[in-house]
Amino acid sequence: MSKTEAFTDLADHIRDELEDIILNHSIDDEELCLIVAPENICATLQFLKSDKDCRFTQLISICGADYPSREKRFDIVYHMLSMTLNQRIRIKLHVGENELVPTATKIFSAAGWYERETWDLYGIYFDGHEDLRRLLTDYGFHGHPLRKDFPLTGYVELRYDEEQQRVVYEPVKLTQAYRSFDYLSPWEGMTDIQLPGDEKGTIPERGWKQSDKTVGGQK
Repeated sequence: MSKTEAFTDLADHIRDELEDIILNHSIDDEELCLIVAPENICATLQFLKSDKDCRFTQLISICGADYPSREKRFDIVYHMLSMTLNQRIRIKLHVGENELVPTATKIFSAAGWYERETWDLYGIYFDGHEDLRRLLTDYGFHGHPLRKDFPLTGYVELRYDEEQQRVVYEPVKLTQAYRSFDYLSPWEGMTDIQLPGDEKGTIPERGWKQSDKTVGGQK
């Protein structure tokens, strides 16, 4: 049996057992992906962990993705591993801006760290999490840096103040305004020499050419 056939059989088994929960599924790059509603994530994880034909007993990670143009702008993706089947599976949720997602910490203790990271970077709240606080950014950080609408410069910068003998936060100050650089070379006479940006202009049919170069009096 090929891997694709094995995943197809597994997908059919899961859809039969979770008929009212699985919204859709796909098989890409030899990995099965299930799409479920946020309110059904715990039931899905519990089934995949305990079912004798699945045994996805390890939660590898929880990550997020931001699609601002969508009504439900966030994706939350749970990655699970079955050592018995030697297979991985993904469970994907589509989540709105202020939508709560049930915590998975009662099923997988490792979910505590993953959910903290997802909240820290995307601002997605996990209902029932007992310690939802910053993990990768500092506790005074403003915003969620992996959102597409978060500015690349951030809101504040920090430095060590010698007088106060501590790290201080200050509003970001750009040293210069945005400038658009034109790299077109002004050396129009050097027609056979290409510099970065020269491809934007047309090469004139005049001036010195590489073929005119002489070495020792000969071309």
